[in-house]
Amino acid sequence: MKKPFDLHADYQPESFVFNKAYQGLAQDAIARYPQERQQSAVMPLLDLAQRQVAEEGAKATPVHGGWIPRAAMDHIAEVLDMPKVKVYEVASFYSMYNTAPVGQHLVQFCTTTPCWLCGSADIVNACKDHLGIGMGETTKDGKFSLMEVECLGACVNAPMVQINDDYYEDLTPASMVEVLETLAQGLKPEIGSQTGRKASMSAAGPTTLKEEAKKAKVV
Repeated sequence: MKKPFDLHADYQPESFVFNKAYQGLAQDAIARYPQERQQSAVMPLLDLAQRQVAEEGAKATPVHGGWIPRAAMDHIAEVLDMPKVKVYEVASFYSMYNTAPVGQHLVQFCTTTPCWLCGSADIVNACKDHLGIGMGETTKDGKFSLMEVECLGACVNAPMVQINDDYYEDLTPASMVEVLETLAQGLKPEIGSQTGRKASMSAAGPTTLKEEAKKAKVV
């Protein structure tokens, strides 16, 4: 679940503006909508704000991940000429927007039925034990936060987690810890299946269209 949305928390910065690069991306997003419908760009602009904060956070001490401060929501409201509360409503409704600080690597656990049946509880416990934190908490160095989410749509490759934008699938407790250790070293783990499975095919390999699979070099 998301952390509470607190407009007046001590961690809220006093100001936010899109930097030069993100200002250009914001204008591109706004331009996709008709003149009288440009407030519809609120969602892509919230995403851009979160990504800018993540980039800035990677250079901070301690590091932190992407989230959307109240000042960023206020700036977006000004850019789109809409009431601030309307921006707050969107940001606080969708789980993909973080409205409070999170770690540089936001580990989101799917614990709904398919993942649970395939051992997601063991994956959660492996992360808790390895990092020494619980769900909704962040490590002292700011590198990792743990969050429980609803189905992430990779049920065939369960159990799986989403870390920032990337999916890590077919996990075991050992491979989950390996992913965390790789990220802690500032390296990029192999995304997708951790067992070498191609896309979402059967774990035993293709069961139909075998010749086509060979031509596509997926076996």
